[in-house]
Amino acid sequence: MKTDISSRNDIKLIITKFYDKLLADKKMYPFFEDIIKRNHLDYHLEIITDFWNDVLFDTITYSNNVMQKHLDKNTFIKFQKEHFSIWVSYFSQTIDTYFEGEKSTQMKTRALSIATVMKLKLNIYKK
Repeated sequence: MKTDISSRNDIKLIITKFYDKLLADKKMYPFFEDIIKRNHLDYHLEIITDFWNDVLFDTITYSNNVMQKHLDKNTFIKFQKEHFSIWVSYFSQTIDTYFEGEKSTQMKTRALSIATVMKLKLNIYKK
């Protein structure tokens, strides 16, 4: 039986396995190519893990503006509605592979909410 997400280490596992999927996907890889080229993937994963740790466990470690980061990225490589569908799918699949429970559901629900807000802000929700 799977357990629920209960620590930052659990989140780090999810984020690491999730990024394995993203980086193997030809449609998603371009969004992370600069991070890979600069050898910043480990640093990036730590930041994303901090973000989700804050979301799930009410910590205060993430200090960036997640929406602004994506708006900035959109200047160089355009997000499409499909990218968010892929992102949410991989994210949920990864969580479901390793965990189940209240925090797991909360993380998937929050990811879907974040993706929806980003699509609205990027004006691609209905495209």
